[in-house]
Amino acid sequence: MRKKMDMRGEVARKYGPYTYDEERLEKTFTYHPPKKDQPERYELVRATAKSFADLILAMCPYSREQSMALTKLDEVVFWANSSIARNE
Repeated sequence: MRKKMDMRGEVARKYGPYTYDEERLEKTFTYHPPKKDQPERYELVRATAKSFADLILAMCPYSREQSMALTKLDEVVFWANSSIARNE
């Protein structure tokens, strides 16, 4: 009879070593309330990205590529703010 494994064991066996440790899981999937100057920094990241989005809308023709540029810019904001939240 095959031994039962938890999901992470299954993933590690099937797809290779499981690289997320418990500390990383906590950091990734836990709410991080803003600290010190973080809200101002989040806003600066957003405002700077908004300015760049305005430039993209003004300079680039309406197209799939324009849409992708705006989507990727949205991702940039997400990951930049996530970096601030998760690593301080």
